[in-house]
Amino acid sequence: MTMTKTNKHKIFGIVIVLIIVSFVLYKYGSSIPLINKIPIFTDDHEHVYRPVLDEQGEIDYWTCAMHPSVRMKEPGKCPICSMDTVEVWKKDNSQQQPTAQAKTEDIDSTKNGDEMSGMQGHDHSTMGVRTKTGIDQKAKSTFTVSPYRQQLIGVKTEPVMVRTLDKEIRTVGMVTLDESKIYNVQTKYTGWIDKVFVDFKWQHVNIGQPLFSIYSPELVTAQEEYLLALKSNKILSDNQFADISSGADSLLKASRRRLELLGVSQSQIKELERTGEVKTNLIVYSPVKGHVAQKNAFENMHVEPNTVLYKIADHTTAWVQVDIYENEIALVKLGEKATMTLPSYPGEEYIGDVTFIWPHLDPETRTVKVRLEFPNPDLKFLPEMYANVVLDIPLGERLTVPGSAVLRTGKMDIVFVDKGQGNMEIRRVQLGRRAGGYYEVLRGLSEGEKVVSRANFLIDSESKIQAAVATWGEDEDDTADSDDHKPETIKKLELYPEQGPDKSQNENDNNR
Repeated sequence: MTMTKTNKHKIFGIVIVLIIVSFVLYKYGSSIPLINKIPIFTDDHEHVYRPVLDEQGEIDYWTCAMHPSVRMKEPGKCPICSMDTVEVWKKDNSQQQPTAQAKTEDIDSTKNGDEMSGMQGHDHSTMGVRTKTGIDQKAKSTFTVSPYRQQLIGVKTEPVMVRTLDKEIRTVGMVTLDESKIYNVQTKYTGWIDKVFVDFKWQHVNIGQPLFSIYSPELVTAQEEYLLALKSNKILSDNQFADISSGADSLLKASRRRLELLGVSQSQIKELERTGEVKTNLIVYSPVKGHVAQKNAFENMHVEPNTVLYKIADHTTAWVQVDIYENEIALVKLGEKATMTLPSYPGEEYIGDVTFIWPHLDPETRTVKVRLEFPNPDLKFLPEMYANVVLDIPLGERLTVPGSAVLRTGKMDIVFVDKGQGNMEIRRVQLGRRAGGYYEVLRGLSEGEKVVSRANFLIDSESKIQAAVATWGEDEDDTADSDDHKPETIKKLELYPEQGPDKSQNENDNNR
């Protein structure tokens, strides 16, 4: 069956209409904001774009997060910086709105507002905004982010509460000798060294170990006097005259005392009493256990009382010198416990005490030296060893806020307080010390209030957009689609009071 000429024309017309409709849908259908792709922040910190339906209400217009003066009816690129535009939703009047007093609440005084207006790189909604008319607009401290949008951008809140804080101070140090346990070995008489038994530096010695032998005429004379006094005391002790017997006893005690003062040991005196023989060379023994830090004794050497023959360091306790920054030194007190680890002994921890804090600050490093003392019975800690030290300082119970909830601008610290039903408030806070991921709150928050601890920067961007829109005035809504928002006629808000009209105009010319 052959097709008539009329039927062919009808079929051809239908095909043409279908092609035109398909082209129109392809060309303009994608710009209709029925669905939008919104970035979702997942737990693995990847940005995943998912299509979601419009939230309750409609999109009012599209704007730039960096240039809120830009208003567009459709999504696209900012004509100033070429960034992707973001949607601004029409507000739902059914939601509970903040009171007028809360909306116009100033966070700072006039002086602080002047300081904030000069901040560079931080355009928070707490800033006082100056328009081209020269009139200062009070920035609103509250704004609205619907619960639906909060869920999309991953907003998380945490309560302000009292916690027990422990400040952990980490530092490094070096093991040094205990200066209070360094002993000098000297003689109290003139003489000549006969033999040296400890003859090299850093040799370990024990208490009572022989160091050297020495000949001294003073020692020989003192021994002879003691033997004579000992014989006299034996003869005169039974004398009928009390004065004579007591005199002999006093002479014996004085002779013995002289030997002790010259450094003769008790065992050597007992040996002298037992044998009754004077020793020309006496041995000098080590008074302590430790290492020979200095050796000046040599055979046949002439010795004077002021000659230091040995320096012996007792290593049974060790000092560790650490540096503490000046902003933390107020927390360190005498008697605080410190935990030390050494690369030489991995996996082992040693507990010591803070025994001294330097009274001076190093002007170059801005640190204060602190001395720690550790027991060293096994002599494991050697001088100049590298040490890692941790001091745990209890701060007690403090009102705290999560560290992730704070935006530090350089001139102030800001948090976003969740007032409920999508209402957010920008709050300036005064913070104390940080410990364990939390800041101590000194002023600005009360216990039980909820603060945003996640997606702060997205909330910050939302607040800047709403604050900038509020400064335009309601009359600009009618001109949202006018030529004033084309790239060649866009007007910029002056966020810095010192920027005059001429300077702003020059920047607009450059942007063109």
